[in-house]
Amino acid sequence: MGNIILTGDRPTGRLHIGHYVGSLKNRVRLQNEGNYDKMFVFIADAQALTDNFDNPEKVRENIKEVALDYLAVGLDPSKCILFIQSMIPELTELTFYYMNLVTVARLHRNPTVKSEIEQKGFEESIPAGFFTYPVSQAADITGFKANLVPVGDDQLPMIEQAREIVRKFNSIYGDTLVEPEAVLPDDERCYRLVGTDGNAKMSKSLGNCIYLADSEEEIKKKVFNMYTDPNHIKIDDPGKIEGNVVFAYLDIFCKDDSFEKYLPEYKNLDELKAHYQKGGLGDMKIKKFLNSILQDELRPIRERREKYSQDMDYVYDVLKKGSEEARKVVAETLREVKRAMKIDYFE
Repeated sequence: MGNIILTGDRPTGRLHIGHYVGSLKNRVRLQNEGNYDKMFVFIADAQALTDNFDNPEKVRENIKEVALDYLAVGLDPSKCILFIQSMIPELTELTFYYMNLVTVARLHRNPTVKSEIEQKGFEESIPAGFFTYPVSQAADITGFKANLVPVGDDQLPMIEQAREIVRKFNSIYGDTLVEPEAVLPDDERCYRLVGTDGNAKMSKSLGNCIYLADSEEEIKKKVFNMYTDPNHIKIDDPGKIEGNVVFAYLDIFCKDDSFEKYLPEYKNLDELKAHYQKGGLGDMKIKKFLNSILQDELRPIRERREKYSQDMDYVYDVLKKGSEEARKVVAETLREVKRAMKIDYFE
């Protein structure tokens, strides 16, 4: 068996450039390299419902937003299968069987779950579905027998939990499931993009995101309001690049030709940084430079998104056909799982 890739996102809103550099860009690269047998990219609406159970309309609307972002960044339905998680009921059945392989204590120790419970303020009022969503994620991965899972580094504990479930299942019932591996971006700086306010994580709830769908003016406004060095008050003051959001973004988005195009008085980013640290370089100049770079990066994505948004029938058709194809794959895996567990009573 060759490589099978599975990856996806919970539809909690429009996707931002943290998603873009952390996973979306990597998915498009893997898709276009073509070193795989099948690639599945899904919208995890069932998982989104675990903490939005009282507002399903929000999840429904966000499915549209995420689908548009997928197509806009370059995910191609002719090269990968795009689908909606809840359209595959077999995944729910797999999740139910896998729950017997995981203890409550182990779920409590999952760092990703712990941080999200804290972030959402659940405390002791944790919905059971949210608490067990690492098991659902394991079902997603194993249902397609995916061996490669492109993720951000915050999802590594989830992949490890899936690996544990695979090993436990195979040790009890025989070699049936495939153990997955995480695929991270090549550049470690892309693992977790800081928020525009300097917060360690870009988050919708913190309002510190630049969205893929943002207009040119919205991007400019957010860049110009970025956190820099609070002690760099005058242009001649020496500035710090550590913790400076503008330079964190330049590290990731600045290209070889960026200086020739927008800032020809500098040869490279190291020279720009040295000048800022020495003093004599204002924040507005580096913000204008970053804005020009981000506009170039995001403009084609925004334009493709606008084009697809004019033909939502096509977008939903892609998701419907992808869901139908994906369901066939998981149905076969479920048959194999039940056969291994000896609960295929009438076959």
